[in-house]
Amino acid sequence: MPYPEIRPRRLRRNAAVRRLVSETRVDPAELVVPMFVKEGLAEPRQIASLPGVLQHSRDSLRKAAVEAVQAGVGGIMLFGVPASRDECGSGGTDPGGILNVAISDVVAEVGDATVVMSDLCLDEFTSHGHCGVLTADGAVDNDATLQAYAEMAVAQAAAGVHVVGPSGMMDGQVGVVRRALDAAGHQDVAVLAYAVKYASAFFGPFRDAVESALEGDRRAYQQDPANLRESLREVALDVAEGADMVMVKPALPYLDVVSAVRAAVDVPVAAYQVSGEYAMVEAAAANGWVDRERVMLETLTSIRRAGAQIILTYWAVEAAQLLRERY
Repeated sequence: MPYPEIRPRRLRRNAAVRRLVSETRVDPAELVVPMFVKEGLAEPRQIASLPGVLQHSRDSLRKAAVEAVQAGVGGIMLFGVPASRDECGSGGTDPGGILNVAISDVVAEVGDATVVMSDLCLDEFTSHGHCGVLTADGAVDNDATLQAYAEMAVAQAAAGVHVVGPSGMMDGQVGVVRRALDAAGHQDVAVLAYAVKYASAFFGPFRDAVESALEGDRRAYQQDPANLRESLREVALDVAEGADMVMVKPALPYLDVVSAVRAAVDVPVAAYQVSGEYAMVEAAAANGWVDRERVMLETLTSIRRAGAQIILTYWAVEAAQLLRERY
């Protein structure tokens, strides 16, 4: 039956009707907030290129973790910023390194009230800023790096983490991490595989957050933004190696990839709304060009609609509070 009898606008007439028929909703429990902790800080420090995001001290990190739990956020992803770095990134495997002690701090503070996750990569800890150990000619040595990842995974598990997130895009990283965890008696620690991680220009502010020493780029091991089939192959390999969850990073420029990954696997799919995505909206909102809260929630809804069950976003705590008020 055509117009005028059929009027789709009837189901848009007010907020109550729109809420009733909404096809996609973001739940606070599906949001994960990335948090940075810097060794030696006495007070939290603002990150200039990420308005509202902090480098935490150990004390402020614990308080922020409690705030996230109170907001109903589903998880916290921890990143460490060490006071010093070396060629092999030994701070990442050191049980007394800043990331490992921060994991213990947060787990002691919030227990199982939220999922405590940790970035499993050497880039924050190496003096050269790459995600692995280098060969004599400056290339990343995939297989030597895997051994470091195995040690790092066990250190993080011993610190009490619930989920490790291998993010370096080394071939075989998920299998090596899974076997290392199991051999050390940490069978219950889950693996969130950064299965699809593009060599993206959207990561810029993140490198400020971790004070990255990177020179050059990571195109030799992160993925070509032009490729989708390659991403699906990476996902299949990670699932076969034992990934409990898989992630696409960045999110908004790759919603087609998120959708394709969702269709390809039966494990939970995550997407990381990265620093550049966040910073662009914050900058536009600061200039009065967009409605900040509406754009925030619209972007998260689009990622959820594309098929991501879990969303890492710097807005997680604020968005969770807004969503609880709305629904």
